Amino acid sequence: MIRLTNIKLPLDHQEHELEQAILTKLSIKAVQLIKFTVFKRGYDARKKNSIFLIYTLDVETNVDEALLATFIADTQVKETPDMAYKFVSQAPKNLKNRPVVIGMGPCGLFVGLVLAQMGFNPIVLERGQEVRQRTKDTFGFWRKKILNTESNVQFGEGGAGTFSDGKLYSQVKDPKHYSRKVLHEFVAAGAPEEILYVSKPHIGTFKLVTMVEKMRAKIFELGGEVRFNQRVDKIHFTDVEGNECTAQGIEGYQNKKVTGLTLSNGDHIETNYIALAIGHSARDTFSMLFDEDVYMKAKPFSVGFRIEHEQAVIDEARFGNNAGNEILGSADYKLVHHCSNGRSVYSFCMCPGGTVVAAASEEGRLVTNGMSQYSRLERNANSAIVVGIEPEDFITSEFASDRDYVLAGMEFQRNLEAKAFKLGGESYDAPVQLVGDFLAGRKSGEHGSVAPSYKPGVTYCDLSETLPDYAIAAIREALPAFDKKIKGFSMAEATLTAVETRTSSPIQITRDKETLQSLNAQGLYPAGEGAGYAGGILSAGIDGIKIAEAMALAITAEQEH
Repeated sequence: MIRLTNIKLPLDHQEHELEQAILTKLSIKAVQLIKFTVFKRGYDARKKNSIFLIYTLDVETNVDEALLATFIADTQVKETPDMAYKFVSQAPKNLKNRPVVIGMGPCGLFVGLVLAQMGFNPIVLERGQEVRQRTKDTFGFWRKKILNTESNVQFGEGGAGTFSDGKLYSQVKDPKHYSRKVLHEFVAAGAPEEILYVSKPHIGTFKLVTMVEKMRAKIFELGGEVRFNQRVDKIHFTDVEGNECTAQGIEGYQNKKVTGLTLSNGDHIETNYIALAIGHSARDTFSMLFDEDVYMKAKPFSVGFRIEHEQAVIDEARFGNNAGNEILGSADYKLVHHCSNGRSVYSFCMCPGGTVVAAASEEGRLVTNGMSQYSRLERNANSAIVVGIEPEDFITSEFASDRDYVLAGMEFQRNLEAKAFKLGGESYDAPVQLVGDFLAGRKSGEHGSVAPSYKPGVTYCDLSETLPDYAIAAIREALPAFDKKIKGFSMAEATLTAVETRTSSPIQITRDKETLQSLNAQGLYPAGEGAGYAGGILSAGIDGIKIAEAMALAITAEQEH
């Protein structure tokens, strides 16, 4: 087959015009065209009143070879790559060593699923609840301010991505086309087939709940296990001579091996292979790993606020008189500004037609996130507006000691969350300020045209107290700059809700580039967003597939010897 890229047609084109564009591009007759499918459909909205759809098409003709030779110098006409997923191994018949997966967010889910598909009968451990009970716990928190620290937006089956916009696109390099495996598994679990071809696919929370359940059932069907309310409190290691390792500094055990783990209920599981897909908020687990001398390092992350506008304002700014078009749907945006103080401010996790949600996982701390349903029909658009934070911002701060500087970013986040909790009234109500008041440096009293969507409730205040001065200055500079790109972005009645801190993990659990194992712990596979190797549902799923393959190959090689 032939893959055609960058086929442009007007937004309102007729169906037959797509076929005609193929015939024109390839200079062939209709009788020579056997079939075609849409591989990807995006849009070019740089001129909002003259929007084009951009297609990538897979085309089959009766003269494929000749056409590929004719267009050999044309980068828009190439042979369709083989994107079918191929398993790297199958489990030995007498499997001696069942792998364990810690965490059942998108990454852990795909580690478990792919291992199960290869016959390795994985044990998946999730500290939180199964997804339906987790949903009840989370909605209970939003309605009644009752926080379950083990079952919330951050913890539970499906991970933090379950309560999000369900975005399924990523900028990670994917030469082996793992993203297609992820998308096909989602479609098999009930996702709309359009996620296979739209340029910015999304699912939404309610659809994700059902999909996660079906994927869990598939793991069971293939011989795996999924266990809930199973928090891992300790991972056990031996040195190269088989002696049990006790924490005595990183230099003490540079070649230790995994031998098992202990759960919070006291149960012990023996295993030599653990995928560590714990997510970016498992702070107690980060501390445990640090105490066990597992190599890790501080990494950059970002903090800021959630901004809300009426979705109609964003639609008009992005699409002009094409706002409301069914194909375009609710408009999104992606913004970045490099500030005069050297900081970068950017939009993150934009949720069209969605809500700002309470995402705390620790008592006495307040965290926000954004969420949309598949329909994206809520009144407001929201996104995080965040400032980049570097390790030097917190390693030299009051939160770092000589011993635990690696975890200083975690304490930096906690400090901001505690400030927001106190400013909101110490009841999980969120601090809120109108953009006009924020820019003018005055406290807000009530909302205008943009009603904050955050539940349980909000407290109007001065948000300059919630972030470091350099971050406040950067956001105040960025908002008017963003208004030049999205008209109305810094409108006075837009609202800011504090505080967004969980943009990514504050640490990276370092791993070998080839084996994907921890640099100093054989059999431990740091994975996904919590380990610093992903940033979203799709990239986390991709990393999960890589980890599953690495584990499968290592187990097979060990058993063969």
